[in-house]
Amino acid sequence: MLQSRNANLEATRQGWKFNLPEGGPSAYRYAQVDDYSALARRRFVWREQATLNLRCRLSDNSLPGTWGFGFWNDPFSFALGLGGMGKRLPVLPNCAWFFYASPENHLSFATNQPASGFLAQTFSAPKIPSLLLTPGLFGIPWLLAKPLSRWLRAKLAAKLISEAAQRLEVDATQWHEYRLQWGRQRVVFAVDSEIVFETEISPKGPLGLVIWIDNQFAAWRPDGSLGMGALANPPAWMEIENLEISQ
Repeated sequence: MLQSRNANLEATRQGWKFNLPEGGPSAYRYAQVDDYSALARRRFVWREQATLNLRCRLSDNSLPGTWGFGFWNDPFSFALGLGGMGKRLPVLPNCAWFFYASPENHLSFATNQPASGFLAQTFSAPKIPSLLLTPGLFGIPWLLAKPLSRWLRAKLAAKLISEAAQRLEVDATQWHEYRLQWGRQRVVFAVDSEIVFETEISPKGPLGLVIWIDNQFAAWRPDGSLGMGALANPPAWMEIENLEISQ
């Protein structure tokens, strides 16, 4: 069952309107619905052979932050079951989604993939148990050393995590129908019934459904530099309607 994360979401006749209040870079703002907040990852609902269909439009093509919709494993969560959240520790990313990231973001581990813009994107990584990855959190301060960070990005992250992405030339301010077909050996993305991207890099389930808009950015750049935080944004919104998911 889809659940709203905060009060910035309003129901419409055929879906939802996600409202992003205007503000500066000192605070994180978002609107989100998902179906996994209270679940452990092993209980996430969706597996291979799932298909997502919806219609979407945005208030602007170039909003600061990120927005999108699709399936993922909430890989960077560190939730201990408090406040109704499921118990989750960080894992490697598995996802398939339509994803927009403003230019401040750099969300690719590879050198030959787009890292920002409006993307059809997948990540596929080994399902290494969280407890084996958690000790690595203590090494995060070492990422501030750019030579080491650059080496880890190129020699570890890029080797463990397979990815594929296609930048899309779509006027997101107009209504479009988006379809994502997630198969065991292929993921197919379509806009207005026209296939815009296909890839054999398919994520490993189970995954959760997420639909969101926010003002944050994250960047792990090829030179090893890191950046993350919130961005100033104008009033913004995203509308979703005719959401259908089949398994």
